[in-house]
Amino acid sequence: MTQTGTEGSARRVIVGVTGGIAAYKAATLVSRLAQRGHDVTVCLTPAATKFITPLTFQALSARPVYTSAWEQVESHDPQHISLARAADAAVVAPATMDFLAKLAAGMADDVVSLILSAIDRRSTPVLLAPSMNAEMWNQPATQRNLRTLRDDGYRVVGPDEGWQACRTTGPGRMTEPEAIADEVIAAMQTARA
Repeated sequence: MTQTGTEGSARRVIVGVTGGIAAYKAATLVSRLAQRGHDVTVCLTPAATKFITPLTFQALSARPVYTSAWEQVESHDPQHISLARAADAAVVAPATMDFLAKLAAGMADDVVSLILSAIDRRSTPVLLAPSMNAEMWNQPATQRNLRTLRDDGYRVVGPDEGWQACRTTGPGRMTEPEAIADEVIAAMQTARA
């Protein structure tokens, strides 16, 4: 039984996961969105599967998990087109420095970037939750890529300051999953209005 909670009718959310240590937090994000009654489809880059398994997300979302553009063809449309068209929102958490650079350059060489490339960001919000070491966050290239992505219509959530896997404290820590879920839901409500 799907529960819609306080958000109204169930919405379709794509959660992209890239290869950073914060990938484990994406499991909580998927769980929170599902608990709020949304249909969540998870897509992982190859690097993300080194940190957390597709089975984890399949159990939490009760839906197929996409790890390749070459698997799970479900209709006459290429899966990245059909998933993009059906989405009410998308979020990438964590969004690594590498992924942000690829996205800013218009590269679509994994299932996450491929699906995002097919989403019309004028009507479907796409949020990015950066996660990286403070030095990586402060790199001019990262900041330049973020400006490009914002100009291209992506919304950036965070990052926060705090303890990082490299045993330092600073900016670059991924925003907590509950706060990201709130941002996704707020973006869908705004897009719906």
